[in-house]
Amino acid sequence: VTPRAGQRRSTPPMPPVRRIELPGAGPEDVVLGADGLVYTGIADGRILRVDIATEGVEVVANTGGRPLGLCAVGDGSLLICDAHRGLLRWTGTEIEVLVGAVDDGPLNMASNVVGDPRDGTVYFTASSRRWPLELWMGDLLEHSGTGRLFQHSPDGTTATLLDNLQYANGIAFAPDRASLIVAETAAYRLNRYWVRGPKAGTREVLIENLPGFPDNIALGSDGLIWVTLAAPRNPLLDRLLPAPAIARKLLWRVPDRLMPRPARTAWVIAVDHAGTIVHDLQRDGADYAMVTGVAEANGTLVLGSLDESALGLTHLPS
Repeated sequence: VTPRAGQRRSTPPMPPVRRIELPGAGPEDVVLGADGLVYTGIADGRILRVDIATEGVEVVANTGGRPLGLCAVGDGSLLICDAHRGLLRWTGTEIEVLVGAVDDGPLNMASNVVGDPRDGTVYFTASSRRWPLELWMGDLLEHSGTGRLFQHSPDGTTATLLDNLQYANGIAFAPDRASLIVAETAAYRLNRYWVRGPKAGTREVLIENLPGFPDNIALGSDGLIWVTLAAPRNPLLDRLLPAPAIARKLLWRVPDRLMPRPARTAWVIAVDHAGTIVHDLQRDGADYAMVTGVAEANGTLVLGSLDESALGLTHLPS
């Protein structure tokens, strides 16, 4: 395990986080829309539009499920991964289901999504075949390896590009859009999947042995891939990683008060196209914690969280 996993703040630390309170909990992902405003989805299904300058918050839609990863499209629409309903699109006036089922049944735990503006192809992840969002820790304990990367084409067909991923999560285009960067939360790594060029259709590891659990990721205005680390690595989970599946499943018999809990922290990193860490920003989670979404624009960082009832706002250190 990397020594960085045991540290609780970066050098320099992440600057203080300003909270923008929301009318509900769990803004799991954040994206910047074509209108310059921030969009997020909260636990009760509502999609919110937030002006970070005025702190104004407006409800624009409701998925009827649990929205997670988002992607803002240039025409003003929004692609939405909904843990209960699948891959959705908000047109600006209504919610439509793009993918509600795949070959083996209903699409479970759609996690994050990105659209290619050149041809309309949509790429998205699903974290687990076995576990619902409400029991996400079960997948990490079991290490089920049932996450997937999908491609949804403009003709309406959906294909599996990668299978057996360890809790597939965040997805973003590399700056040249020749490849996708895909986070595997339970494997502590980022993968590169080539969609164009001589390596098209192949996968390689971009960065591994991350010091925390990577969640949503996003391409920043600086050309870097911004990665949220929702929590530091857990020593118990690391010890269980090579253990037989039956040993990991026995943890479900442990009283809830003794189960491993994510340590409270606010943590994001940024990596370049080669997987080199350019920024590492962490602070204690006293005011804001479990960062699962990030959007960067001109040095400003907008943060989302599976647990908080607010967005977080911070910036690159001077």
